[in-house]
Amino acid sequence: MNRPGNPDAAEPGRARQCRAPAGLLEKLMAAVRPDFRAGNLTFDPRDPVFGGPPCAVSGCDRPHRRQGLCTSHWQRWRGSGGISLAEFTATAEPGWHGHLPLDSCVIVGCNYGAMGRGMCQRHFSRWYRAGCPDPERWQAQAPPLAPDGPLRACRIGYCSLWTRGTSVFCYGHDTRWKNNGRPDIDEFTASCENPGPGQEHIDLRQLPAGLRLEMQYVLQCRGDEQAAKLPPREIHPFAAVLAGAGASSLLEQPEEWWTALSPPRKGRGWRPFILDARRRVEALAFGAGWDTEYPRDIWRLCNLGVDQPEATISFAGIPQPWLRELAKRYTRWQLATGLSASTAGSGARAVARFAAWLAALPEPPDGLAGVTRPALERYLAVLQAEMGGQVRHSNYVGGLSGFLKAVRRHGWDGTLPATTAIYPEDLPPRGARLPRGLAAHVMAQVEQPGNLARQDNPAYRLITLILIRCGLRISSAAGLAFDCTVTDADGAPYLRYYNTKMKREALVPVDDELFRLIGEQKQRVLRRFPAGAPVLFPRQNGNLNGRRPMSGSTYRDALYRWLKDCDIRDEHGQPVHLTPHQWRHTLGTVLINRDVPQHVVQKILDHDSPLMTALYAQLSDKTVREHWERSRKVNAEGQPVQISPDGPLGDAAWAKQQLSRATQALPNGYCQLPLVKTCPHANSCLTCPMFVTTAEFLPQHHAQRQATLQIITAAEASGHARVAEMNRQVAGNLDKIIATLEAEGQDEKETAAGAS
Repeated sequence: MNRPGNPDAAEPGRARQCRAPAGLLEKLMAAVRPDFRAGNLTFDPRDPVFGGPPCAVSGCDRPHRRQGLCTSHWQRWRGSGGISLAEFTATAEPGWHGHLPLDSCVIVGCNYGAMGRGMCQRHFSRWYRAGCPDPERWQAQAPPLAPDGPLRACRIGYCSLWTRGTSVFCYGHDTRWKNNGRPDIDEFTASCENPGPGQEHIDLRQLPAGLRLEMQYVLQCRGDEQAAKLPPREIHPFAAVLAGAGASSLLEQPEEWWTALSPPRKGRGWRPFILDARRRVEALAFGAGWDTEYPRDIWRLCNLGVDQPEATISFAGIPQPWLRELAKRYTRWQLATGLSASTAGSGARAVARFAAWLAALPEPPDGLAGVTRPALERYLAVLQAEMGGQVRHSNYVGGLSGFLKAVRRHGWDGTLPATTAIYPEDLPPRGARLPRGLAAHVMAQVEQPGNLARQDNPAYRLITLILIRCGLRISSAAGLAFDCTVTDADGAPYLRYYNTKMKREALVPVDDELFRLIGEQKQRVLRRFPAGAPVLFPRQNGNLNGRRPMSGSTYRDALYRWLKDCDIRDEHGQPVHLTPHQWRHTLGTVLINRDVPQHVVQKILDHDSPLMTALYAQLSDKTVREHWERSRKVNAEGQPVQISPDGPLGDAAWAKQQLSRATQALPNGYCQLPLVKTCPHANSCLTCPMFVTTAEFLPQHHAQRQATLQIITAAEASGHARVAEMNRQVAGNLDKIIATLEAEGQDEKETAAGAS
């Protein structure tokens, strides 16, 4: 891609005349083995990368490419007139495409090769211009057209069809010759007349010597890694593009130049192929790792061990060299500490935005000494005005704050003023976070067996159940190891997983059904990879050795298709759009509402802090409050205590109730006295106006009444009138409390009986 001001950029298709890096040829010669040195590379049809399982047609040794058939038989089946695949497979001849005569035009007297509807290109065009009438009737009436040139037979010995235009081949063989990159005519003719024992081949003879050696090296690496298939028929059009680029080395032009080339018409995946090829050659020439990537303005993370082929972190938006160097150092330190590439990239973007703002000032600073606290305050005001309240606002402020802290902490630049810092109060306030659990009726639809059965991929269905029942993050669930289940001494199963956020292993209990389903998934993996695979959910494509796990984005795409297919709707009748992480919130809320202790929920969800688990406790707190509001409460006089939940003191009363229950629980009730006050009643709670109680304490009240009556009797016998008088007040209050609570209980029983 040509960029203004870039003297190294060139127009696509016109390569800059530069030489390959010194020493590259020697390295290529030492790296490429003799079996990959041929100009026309041939591969065994059973090669795991360049070949594949045999075609379903008996006797055909070529690898299947589509629906169990090789390309030749698949094309013949598509043109067989609607015959079933099973019938075609059972009756087809095993001859290879390119070694059997091709069909001629169905029009009597026309011997040009068939193109569409059984007609040659000329008759097909005439039929199309006639309005596409009934083909059989039109073909019966169509006269043969006069040849457009001398009639010559196709160059292929066994083919008697007329040649196409100025070509030496008929229509079918000419098309095949062009798709193969226009190789030498004699060699192509020989390959069609004597194709050999069914090998797959890639013809690189049209490439310049240096570029051909580079492509041989790339193909050798892909074959040795055995990570993804690379059908030779997809490489042929790529070789044609490379031959027409006018370059003798992939390193003569930058990546943008190569990706801007017009991709082949029938070639898929040009961009990833050419980027992968160029980066492999570049790594051979210059090496990989930090020494290669650090000086660049755009880091390619695949060279730093990150399994994301096209992931990058860009520093090109930082115009100040001194600030760009500090940003690189900060980002490298973040990656070295184990932070994810996305987090490190977010920090780099925050510095880049600040750098662009500094550069736009009337008098931009020429070093960190000019980055003062007043300048930061102006920048924070600009961010607030542009994006206040948005998530990216916090990202930009937080990323810049971390950058300044790291510069000062590690002493990367001693000119940074001591007052240049972002303080906690400068960070945008985060709004109150509420639980994002799904409603019960939504979960009922999701977990309905019929809906779960609609997910025809058992791996996706199992991931869904793991997310719902175990509360894992999608990154942890998709990356589960093959041996992810363990049992304790009692035989109870657990799921062992890697907490990708906390960077540690964790265990969560699972039920027997989930344990069984995980075992079935293991069997499916072993059937696909008999030698074994390290992950429970291997990636479907580009994963010949089974080492690459499924990506979270792949599961999300399948999830959204499944939700749409199940037509799951919310309480308003609208289609539900949920995220996999909401199942984690839902599980936390459900566990809390089932009175599972908060520290146990924290362990199940593997939270690092109880504050995260407390988020789910909000809903449980509300549930408990509803029970409290409906409960019958009486004071020491036996009078009902009423607190309006909707009144202005409702929340305050509940807070006081929670605090009292936690710190001033009595053996027969609760004290409503705020903790900041001193109790004037000593231990005489049954004569205290701040005392409240409920029916759950009736057994204690009866026992205390019996003990009080005994004290009164003993006091009267001993002549202690004051003691007897005080306890008569206690006994009277107990009689009122017991009578009120028992009457309330009798009313509830009669109401329940009437309802039944």
